[in-house]
Amino acid sequence: MLTRFKVSGFKNLVDVDVSFGPFTCIAGGNGVGKSNLFDAILFLSALAEKPFREAAMSVRGNNGTPSALKSLFHRHGDNYDNKMTFEAEMIVPKKGIDDLGQEVEASNTFLRYSLELGFNESKGGLELLKEELDPIRPSVTIRYLRFPHQKAWRYSVITGDAITQFIFTVGNVIAINNDLGKDGGITTSAFAFQAEHSPRTALSTASTLSNVFLTKACTVLMAKREMQSWRLLLLDPLALREPDKINAPNQLGKDGSYLPSTLYHISKANGNDQSRVYQAIANRLSELLDDVSEISVDRDEKRELLTLELTDRKGTKFAARDLSDGTLRFLAAAVIEADEQMQGLLCIEEPENGIHPARIPAMIKLLKYIAVDARLPVEEGNPLRQVIINTHSPAVVAQVPDDTLIIAELRETIKDKKRFKIARFNWLADTWRADNQPTIRPVDKGTILTYLNPVAYESETNSDRVIDREDLQKYLPSYPED
Repeated sequence: MLTRFKVSGFKNLVDVDVSFGPFTCIAGGNGVGKSNLFDAILFLSALAEKPFREAAMSVRGNNGTPSALKSLFHRHGDNYDNKMTFEAEMIVPKKGIDDLGQEVEASNTFLRYSLELGFNESKGGLELLKEELDPIRPSVTIRYLRFPHQKAWRYSVITGDAITQFIFTVGNVIAINNDLGKDGGITTSAFAFQAEHSPRTALSTASTLSNVFLTKACTVLMAKREMQSWRLLLLDPLALREPDKINAPNQLGKDGSYLPSTLYHISKANGNDQSRVYQAIANRLSELLDDVSEISVDRDEKRELLTLELTDRKGTKFAARDLSDGTLRFLAAAVIEADEQMQGLLCIEEPENGIHPARIPAMIKLLKYIAVDARLPVEEGNPLRQVIINTHSPAVVAQVPDDTLIIAELRETIKDKKRFKIARFNWLADTWRADNQPTIRPVDKGTILTYLNPVAYESETNSDRVIDREDLQKYLPSYPED
């Protein structure tokens, strides 16, 4: 779970500092930087498992060439920043599995990961400048977990009292520490390397290190596992409509592929009570569509296909290919809610696409249910899962809880005597973000009102616009005259 993210020098993100709760909505117009924030989070995730060039190629629009790599750095005029920095405060799972199938256990579950990258002009690639992984001790957790939560939730996810760094940088050398020994003492570093020669981060080597060099580098590995779980969902109706082979993967792809297979395996995991899962999905979908009776997955042994089907109240069956885009996206979200194996951070772009405005509250409600409930301990039925959405829809902004809303805007600044615009992220006054980061100005009320009252009114003679109909005017808000 990503609780705070700081980034500077990446695209138009300069000195950005954002705190997250279980559910967050980032709203903003086109081109202001909300997608860049997603790109930065997912770039950091990719750096946890891939070499620099491969991680850069995972950023949308980047092909890994030297010029494309350099374009990841913030640009002002004709000049580029010479480094980019990332800092992520995160809650990681207590236990996990290494690449050899062995169970590992983190000594601390609340961590701060810092990374600094530069661009090497002579080599035309990214260069590792600094990397650190620090524990955040339970005794000071309350200062760092800014969003509202109950003690029972906090105690269920925050453990460990180590004070040593798990990854640290000394000069040009990056080293990885073992976890604490059983006697409570701090072991010496058993692995170190020259940063300038490394093609990847130290964190990305954690699986190998835990098996070969550092038998107790478990916390580093669990930090890697957490960051690997950060995903972007771009649900594509074409992928959602496809039937699956019987042996298809059983977890939803980032484009919505493998929807029938995922639902089928979730239902199978309930043993003899498969119908309970299907009925729960149907009940959830009925919040979007009134005429839903059943949801099921047909297993065709002859063609070796799994096909998702919807049955209406008259008994008519519809395959996924016959459903609307909005219905499929809502259905995918309902399957995610039911799939407790899908944990970590889910970044979802414009989840309102294809949803009728009157049904957007149902979609928002479902996305909130996907996220962990911080009032209850993390356990079966309440997985450690986080949702961040971005949107430019006034209907979404109007419906999300006020303390979950972040507004992205472009603000002008000056550097090297040149003016340019950078992304700024602000929130409403009198919410937990405003209380915990008082130096950042809350979003202007005028900006919020443009979302809540978004229709620009212009008086026209003999207008045939819907908004100008006399029989509707009396029901609309009054607009000030120029």
